[in-house]
Amino acid sequence: MRVRSGLLAAVAVFILFGCSSGSGGDSIKIGWLGALSGDNAAWGQSELNTVKMLLDDVNSKGGVSVGGKTYRFSIVSYDDRGLADEADADVKKLAWDDKVNAIIGPAFSREAIPVAKMVAWEKIPCIATTATNPAVTVSNNIVNPYMFRACFIDSYQGAVAANYAYKRLGAKTAAIFVKSDDPYSVGLGEFFNENFRWLGGKVVASVSFKADEKDYRNELTQIKDAKPDLVFAPVFDTDIALAAKEARSIGLDAVMMGGDGWPSANLLTMAGNALEGCYYVNHLDVSDPAVQAYRTKYVQTYGKEPELPGYLANDAVLMLLDAIQRAQTLDGTAIAHALESCDIQGITGHIKIGKDTHNPEGKEAAIIGIKNGKMVFVERFAATLPQ
Repeated sequence: MRVRSGLLAAVAVFILFGCSSGSGGDSIKIGWLGALSGDNAAWGQSELNTVKMLLDDVNSKGGVSVGGKTYRFSIVSYDDRGLADEADADVKKLAWDDKVNAIIGPAFSREAIPVAKMVAWEKIPCIATTATNPAVTVSNNIVNPYMFRACFIDSYQGAVAANYAYKRLGAKTAAIFVKSDDPYSVGLGEFFNENFRWLGGKVVASVSFKADEKDYRNELTQIKDAKPDLVFAPVFDTDIALAAKEARSIGLDAVMMGGDGWPSANLLTMAGNALEGCYYVNHLDVSDPAVQAYRTKYVQTYGKEPELPGYLANDAVLMLLDAIQRAQTLDGTAIAHALESCDIQGITGHIKIGKDTHNPEGKEAAIIGIKNGKMVFVERFAATLPQ
């Protein structure tokens, strides 16, 4: 095993829930990988906590019956720090060393794209949580038979953001601010650009930064000079918090809008009042009655609020349980075939998987505004798409 920095990154975290009942003491081994250290550790921990909580509950009720045997679940997890090369190495360990039956995660497209290639080779069904880049499940117009997701994709999210900016916020000009080495950020920026122009808007500036940059003054000055009505910034919480504070310090006061990478428990603490009056697209409204049972149980179990990927991890687990029970086998190919016909009600919405895309079809988006120092649900919003 290669050596990596950080205690959590150095070893696999293995958790076994109880003893299995039934013939042979059989266990269904579920792999999980994501960021448990680094900038996105809060997201990864919330996701892993959710998977543990739900499968622990299944185990406490006696497990599941598959093919006449009763199984309980065990979890093998790896910290990939949210990095593509780490995810690639860790999914190989899950496949070759741990021989998992299925994988939940990862959260980010930059991780999920290399993971998708490996699970197809090893025939292990995998359900990404918040990885929204279209290439996660479909590459070169070919659907990956073993890769699925619980979230809507960036092409739709970008359309929602562009439609909301143009139709609701009245923005006729926009600037785009992306992280150049993150497929999620670049892809979502491109989809916003395409849809905003189609609606009649004008993109007056498009700038990028790299992952190791923490000073955005040059890029933000270019945006300020272009005088946009709105800045679309499809980046993650740490980056937008820093960028928004710096933008305000140089006099860039345009409304900022982002995607599902913004929300975190720490966003407003990090950003202060720099994001007041701004908006982002999300997968759900955390005040929705449909999510309260999960949210309450999570807080009772872990003593804090779940992050966004936790909600999607909940639905990914539900998708997997449904597929295993309908397949009535632990064969990876059979479970993947069952996932193709998934049609369940999740806490983030109705999940009906498209056989030709492996994405949920028809999931609505939520628009969240930042008002008086709080994240406030504004409305459910559907996009008009280019014909």
